[in-house]
Amino acid sequence: MGKSTLMEAIAVAWGFNPEGGTINFTFSTRSTHSSLFEHIQLVRGPYRPKDGFFFRAESYYNLASTIDDLDLEYSFGPTLKQAYGGKSLHEQSHGESFFSTFLHRFGGMGLYILDEPEAALSPLRQMSMLARIHELVRQGSPFIISTHSPILIAYPDSVIYNLSSEGIEIRSLEKTDHYVIMKEFLNNKDKMLGHLFEG
Repeated sequence: MGKSTLMEAIAVAWGFNPEGGTINFTFSTRSTHSSLFEHIQLVRGPYRPKDGFFFRAESYYNLASTIDDLDLEYSFGPTLKQAYGGKSLHEQSHGESFFSTFLHRFGGMGLYILDEPEAALSPLRQMSMLARIHELVRQGSPFIISTHSPILIAYPDSVIYNLSSEGIEIRSLEKTDHYVIMKEFLNNKDKMLGHLFEG
C-alpha cells in the first residue's frame, strides 16, 4: 500500500537522506525516491528535535558501507562508527548491526523514523527493541514506525494507522491484520497449514 514510500516522503520532507541515516548523510547509491515529499506539508510546533534518524531496512547496507567509507576517508579524530557502538556494522550479524544503531546512535530527544526495523530482528530482539523505544520515548523522542511486527505494533499508547485501498484509518492492535493473522496461525497452525498446502 506504499507504506515505505510514505515513510520516505515524511523523512525527506524533514530533511533526511532518502536512503537513511541522519540529516547530515548526503550519500546516494541510486536516486529512486518518490516526489511525494514535495506534496507533504509539515506542521512544526514548539518541539525541536536535538537528534534524528531515518532507519530504512532496505538500504541499511548502503548506510553501513558509507559509514565505513567515511571513516577511511577522514581518518583523523574519532571515527563515525564510534557512534554506532565502535565496530563496523558490516562486521556484525544483520540483527546485531540493526540493534547497534538503535542502542548506540539513537541518543534521545530526537525524531526517529523507522521503516520495517524488525526485518533482521528475532522476536526476542524485537521485545528488546520495544524496551529501547520506551526508554527513548521517556526521554522525549517521538517515533514514526512502519512495521509488519505485531510485537512492535503492541507498544502501549501508540496510534496505529492502517493503510489500505480504502484509505487510512486508526485501528486497535487486536484489529490489525498482522495481529489477527499471527494469532490465528499460532492458535490453529495445523488447520492453516492444511489450507495452504491443499491441492
